[in-house]
Amino acid sequence: MLPLTPQQPVTVRTFTQRLSATPRGARLARHLALNQLHAWGIPHGCDASDAIAVIVAELAANAVIHGRVPGRDFELRLSLVAGSVRIEVTDTRTEPRPPDPDAVRTPEPLEESGRGLALVAALAARWEVLDREPPPGKTVRAEIDVPPLSRCDRPA
Repeated sequence: MLPLTPQQPVTVRTFTQRLSATPRGARLARHLALNQLHAWGIPHGCDASDAIAVIVAELAANAVIHGRVPGRDFELRLSLVAGSVRIEVTDTRTEPRPPDPDAVRTPEPLEESGRGLALVAALAARWEVLDREPPPGKTVRAEIDVPPLSRCDRPA
């Protein structure tokens, strides 16, 4: 039998916040995400922070616009693991369900909507739509690969 290869411990950090399903709640989600990333050593203005801010803004806006159930909040969860940040936005409305990642189309130049998930698809390394546990609802999960925290691109 071969000896086991020692593995470095994996530190997972998480941040979870329930927010009102209002435009103010969506804006707050973005601000809270940026502050949490900064606390984790991913500074404001670096490429990863900017991409995560856009994804959080788009998913929170979608939760407010398309996933709102009166009197129910949506949830933002960020997880930092070695090499990536996972963003999860959960609402309590099962339908309408966003398209699967391979079904997102690029909107025409004059279309007034449809850019949010196209941005998520362009910025995220991976993303998916899951049924909420426990039901009802759905979770949109996206992941951004990040460099080692000491090498995060800083603004000029």
